[in-house]
Amino acid sequence: MVPLLLVLLLILVLFGTGFAVEALWYIALAVLVLWVLGFLFHGSGSRWYRW
Repeated sequence: MVPLLLVLLLILVLFGTGFAVEALWYIALAVLVLWVLGFLFHGSGSRWYRW
């Protein structure tokens, strides 16, 4: 019974990690798109970044 629970726990951890990693890829892609759009459509004479 214990090995079965350990395998199920391992599956849940790997599933959660995979979901988190994939979500981070989507967040990174969205930030990259916003960064490129900010670079392309900045006003003349101003900085294209705000920090």
